[in-house]
Order: sequence, then C-alpha cells, then structure tokens
Amino acid sequence: MMRYRCPGCGYTYDEARGDAHQGFAPGTTWAQIPANWPCPDCAVNEKADFQAVEEDGKVRPTSEADVST
Repeated sequence: MMRYRCPGCGYTYDEARGDAHQGFAPGTTWAQIPANWPCPDCAVNEKADFQAVEEDGKVRPTSEADVST
C-alpha cells in the first residue's frame, strides 16, 4: 500500500491505515478517494497536489492513474 503527502503541510494519507476522521477505512486506496478531496490539515491542496511516498521515504509526483476516481 502507498502513502501520499501534502506538499503544503506534510499531512500524509496512508492507504493501509486510512483516516477515520475523514471517513476512509483502513485499506481505502488513493483511487477511491474523491478527486476534489482537500487536505484535512491545511485545506489548501487538493488530492491532485499530493505526492506519492515510496516505502523508502522517497517522494515522487503522483501520476494521473494515482489521482483518478
């Protein structure tokens, strides 16, 4: 499972953990999150602005496949 980080504030969405406060159960994939979902911490960046975080901690730009609903 992947993690996605907001470049503005550092909030990280972890697919394995989900985000109960946002209504995303553990295992909710990035593709299942609505395209217009804003960052819950800074509310500035939308899903398309998030960056994928690899297992080794390296950040890569999200592709269109990652942000589709």
